[in-house]
Amino acid sequence: MEVFNIRSKQFNYQVVVGEGAWRTLRNFPHDRYSSIFVITEGPLWKRWGKSFLADSKLNNTKTFFVPPGERSKSLRALGLLASQLLKQGADRRSLLVLFGGGVIGDLGGFLASVYMRGVDCIHVPTTILSQVDSSIGGKTAVNLGEMKNLIGTFYPGRLVLSEPRVLSSLSQRNFRSGLYEVVKHAILDGPGFFKQLETGIDSLSPDNIDPLLPILPRAVRVKARVVNRDEREANLRVVLNLGHTFGHAIEEATHYRRFVHGEAVGWGLLAISRLGQRLGLLALAEGERIENLVWRLGPLPSIRDLSPARILRLLHQDKKAVGGRIQWVVPERIGHVRVTDDVPREVVEAAFRDIQRFSA
Repeated sequence: MEVFNIRSKQFNYQVVVGEGAWRTLRNFPHDRYSSIFVITEGPLWKRWGKSFLADSKLNNTKTFFVPPGERSKSLRALGLLASQLLKQGADRRSLLVLFGGGVIGDLGGFLASVYMRGVDCIHVPTTILSQVDSSIGGKTAVNLGEMKNLIGTFYPGRLVLSEPRVLSSLSQRNFRSGLYEVVKHAILDGPGFFKQLETGIDSLSPDNIDPLLPILPRAVRVKARVVNRDEREANLRVVLNLGHTFGHAIEEATHYRRFVHGEAVGWGLLAISRLGQRLGLLALAEGERIENLVWRLGPLPSIRDLSPARILRLLHQDKKAVGGRIQWVVPERIGHVRVTDDVPREVVEAAFRDIQRFSA
């Protein structure tokens, strides 16, 4: 196991990554809480709930189930969960254990931040994407209509426990989805991590978790390093948006029904690579390495039918736009990106049309 210390304005906390991470909870001071509630998804809890409770030694927990999928990240779902907590006697000294992927972490974290003006929570991420990214740094949110993560807070958990064996039950598609986020982290980190992925990415699968064990903490280290330097996206943390500006627009254009989130990020990485090349910032050879690594993860759902004009409109609704200007995170080389709002509209459209030609 590896332990990463995260500094927050509210408190410091640890991210524990590796086999046996759930057992860390045995040393957590449960007795200071009046009640403990687990928020999770039914099929996931059926598969892993007994193992988690046995490892963690949590007793007298109550479990609430959320329907799987992005539609659960809504104000309606938030209200329903809050009502359930109230009916079950949750108070300001209750603890929420968020057992699931990004939807559970975002929704449950937001709930923890606003229920009775804030109760403690622990993240137990169960997907690659949530283990290496979304559970770390305290970002919580729900969607509003087609706007992803529009309403949210910064509210870190008291602890993050990332147990890799839970990833063995992911579908192949969801497993690959998380790996696009790992590719993003490798682009940010540099040649060493990127080369490690190039060498071993073909061996990664839910049936073969072992090669992932040294990769997960390396990806977490990237996120932890950025969050420790910029918790609330004042400056540096925006680099974690690499690939996400295009990716979020693609998700919104398809009403969150065609893509698993990481697949949209995969398209976003392809698009931002092309954008970097068209701007003269990214050398062809470096761009080809990025694009080849994305494609080695497998086929992506088609974007051929998406209107470039609609994508351009949605891009300008990005939450990180300032004064209507998009904060583009553009790779200059593997290990270095530039943040710029000076990108002509026609170059953005051309980059999107480039990747559309790759699509089936």
